[in-house]
Amino acid sequence: MNELPRPPLPEPPGTLESAPPQRRRRVWRWLVLLVLLGGGGWYAWQRGWLPVASPAQRAATAAAPAGFGPSGGPRGRGGFSVPVSAAEAAVTEVPIVLDALGTVQAFNTITIVPQVTGRITEIAFTEGQEVKAGDVLVRLDPRAYQAALDQAVATKAQREAQLANARLDLQRYTQLVRSNGASQQTLDTQRATVAQLEAQVQYDQATIDSARVQLDYTVIRSPVDGRVGLRQVDIGNLVQSSSGGIVTVTQIRPISITFTLPQQALPQVMQAIADGPVQVEARLPATTVPRANGAPPPANPVGTLVTVDNQVDQATGTIRLKATFANDDQRLWPGAFVNIRLQVAMLRDVTAIPLVAVQRGPDGPYAFVVRADSTVEQRPLTLGVVSGTQAVVERGLRPGERVVTSGALRLVAGATVQVAEPVRPPPSAPQPQRRRPQQRGEPPAGLPPGPPGGPR
Repeated sequence: MNELPRPPLPEPPGTLESAPPQRRRRVWRWLVLLVLLGGGGWYAWQRGWLPVASPAQRAATAAAPAGFGPSGGPRGRGGFSVPVSAAEAAVTEVPIVLDALGTVQAFNTITIVPQVTGRITEIAFTEGQEVKAGDVLVRLDPRAYQAALDQAVATKAQREAQLANARLDLQRYTQLVRSNGASQQTLDTQRATVAQLEAQVQYDQATIDSARVQLDYTVIRSPVDGRVGLRQVDIGNLVQSSSGGIVTVTQIRPISITFTLPQQALPQVMQAIADGPVQVEARLPATTVPRANGAPPPANPVGTLVTVDNQVDQATGTIRLKATFANDDQRLWPGAFVNIRLQVAMLRDVTAIPLVAVQRGPDGPYAFVVRADSTVEQRPLTLGVVSGTQAVVERGLRPGERVVTSGALRLVAGATVQVAEPVRPPPSAPQPQRRRPQQRGEPPAGLPPGPPGGPR
């Protein structure tokens, strides 16, 4: 008899090979995750990052004297001291400075535009050249203006000749009137003719002056000392007063910087101006390229505050100020942004601490003070002026007391600390001298030279 086909026997459950592919991938992911978590926990336990002490820490704690932690310092919570750095509250001078962002502006900026119409025949400058006031920059074709000047001169000469003849006729008519040889009306008419010719000569002189000015405009000169920019027009182009500028001249020695301050700082600035000249420092970014001669970079430029604007900007609540710098080294360039530091006052004989030592809490500022037994006290402070990296303490600290400057986030009142010594740079070790390569036949370094002729 023919047997019916039997269904395939199911594989025993629980084997990974019989599981679907998605289930196998999920199982492998969990296994990898458990291995990573186990390895990370073991590494953190060995490094002492977990609250449970590692074997090395237990051995160090057991070997340390009673009352001391594994590092040799007093024990804190959990038997360990917290390493911190500290600084002393000192009586010093604290400058009151205001920081702002300024924009460098040329002391004078002149766009050279022709005042008459003409064709450019000469460009007498080089782009980027330093020029003096009165130096010739551009020349235009002067022939038409020279002809107009000559015409005005000739017209004046003609009128002067007519005036001289009219004056002689006036003298004759005056004598004839005395002898009744001419009427008084004729004399008056001649006097009017002389006056008319005199006015005409004055008009001709004004025409000459105007033509001479127009002729002078064909030679364009620099109005100030400065630096020439990039020219916009080449030789041979026809220019006129309505056209664009030919070139721009900027005066950068001296140079100006404008910046803004909040309106709340206006009383301090006005008081500083009343006390005398106010110094302004332009803080330039440090260059990363060393100098060829190895010299240190120069100090930041220092200028003088010139004026304060006459009104506060209502949109921003700020006031504009202007300072002038000599800029002999030309490190300030028009259009650049610079950081400005303005010193408006100097506090003397005040107690100050580093600003990093000040912590903020719900009750106000405080600091951790290191006591003589290497424990810390959380002490509230009354701060005065905060300037730069220093904070003036009005109440809460005495000069000479030490405050924690780093590591305060791990501290609580009464915790034991270990104050680290300030880091000092290692002394510079002498550089080893390079030995010159040994010549052929020369004995090794440190051995006396052998007899002539080399080794026997």
